[in-house]
Amino acid sequence: MEYEVVIGLEVHVELKTESKAFCSCPTTFGSEPNTNVCPGCLGLPGTLPAINQKMVEYGLKTALALNCTINPYCLFERKHYFYPDLPKGYQISQQTLPLAVNGYLSVYIEGREKKIGINRVHMEEDAGKLLHVGEYTLVDCNRAGVPLLEIVSEPHINSSQEARAYMEKLRTILLYLGVSDCKMEEGSLRCDVNISLRPKGSEASGTRIEIKNLNSFRSLQKALEYEIERQRAILERGGAIEERATMAWDEEREITYPMRTKEESLDYRYFPDPDLLPLVIDPQWIEEIKRELPELPDARCQRFQEQYGLPPYDAGVLTSSKELADYYEGVVSLYPEPKTVSNWIMSEFLRLLNAYNLEPHEAPVSPQKMADLLHLLKKEIISTKIAKQVIEEMFATGKGPEDIVREKGWVQISDVEALEAIVEEVLAAHPKVVEDYRKGKEKALAFLVGQVMKATQGKANPNLVNRLLKEKL
Repeated sequence: MEYEVVIGLEVHVELKTESKAFCSCPTTFGSEPNTNVCPGCLGLPGTLPAINQKMVEYGLKTALALNCTINPYCLFERKHYFYPDLPKGYQISQQTLPLAVNGYLSVYIEGREKKIGINRVHMEEDAGKLLHVGEYTLVDCNRAGVPLLEIVSEPHINSSQEARAYMEKLRTILLYLGVSDCKMEEGSLRCDVNISLRPKGSEASGTRIEIKNLNSFRSLQKALEYEIERQRAILERGGAIEERATMAWDEEREITYPMRTKEESLDYRYFPDPDLLPLVIDPQWIEEIKRELPELPDARCQRFQEQYGLPPYDAGVLTSSKELADYYEGVVSLYPEPKTVSNWIMSEFLRLLNAYNLEPHEAPVSPQKMADLLHLLKKEIISTKIAKQVIEEMFATGKGPEDIVREKGWVQISDVEALEAIVEEVLAAHPKVVEDYRKGKEKALAFLVGQVMKATQGKANPNLVNRLLKEKL
């Protein structure tokens, strides 16, 4: 039997605010354990929460960017469960009346657009963190109370590739908005997955299994691939996925394993937080935030195609990161040949960023230095081969291209008499190749060009070398 995969994602985003959701404690990552705490986020008796306005603003920005409908009246509720890292014994969250509903974002899979629905966007506070040391478990409450957005998709995702594309697109939008640093390795972007299988064409829902706290794109995709095959094997041998369960992902063994049975919303005993008034969103505030929204990835991708004449693929790669798109536009403003700039950024620049594990803003090659390199290439002061060596030196040393070319003696040879002598030596040394070319073997010319370039250590002007060779032949 053929099965259809049904996936929904619950993404948790730590917001980049200076203080926590309901108190004034700082949200600094990496502080000494239990130093960013106060009686409020420690759940001590007699404390009262106060809503962080910046949290609401960031929530509205995100909801608008995800095409959601803002609820003009929303409610904070208490979600009760008992874990050591939840000091109050409940989490302040939203269930009945969330901040926003009914949105979507679009992803592209193999050139095909797919619209994935967003069920809801709601605000809540994070829990603390458990540190397992030998036989002991330590509790760090620094993260308790950090503002979160939970973004819940509709079950419109049908493969691990679509799930990864959705997460990558969502992260890009959040980074464009500037509401989170989205550092998955620090836990500021993580997701839970709900996955089930059902016979293809069936409208009935299969038994959903949840996989908790996936904090990398690779983990998300691998966990889904494993769980899909696990469930398919059970169904194909006549078994059933009998009970809704919560699974964890073992990164080393690359398997899912059971944590506990899945709680239902009734188990959490939600009720309105009596210490927080309902939140009424002023329509004028929404309009102000709409006007302040930055150009988002899809719009920027379209503009790059229209303004710079880039192919869709180039525009998609360059706008997949706000910093990379900013870098590209910085270079184009100084060297107005959009496709040439795109080629160099997508090849050499990205290759070296990956090699040095850097973000675009951390690169020692500024837009000005990249433009200077391309100007040297256009003026035929250096060849393409030498330009690739120069950019490697720029990354290694931080020096400008002119300084490197001068220090290394890499100026391109364009002296006709000097090159003529080398060309004649190459032709004399390879009479068989010369004969092959004269018999119509065009590839022989490429070999001869390569020999001249080798003799000049790549510094010969390749256009001039081609011309001289053809004249002599």
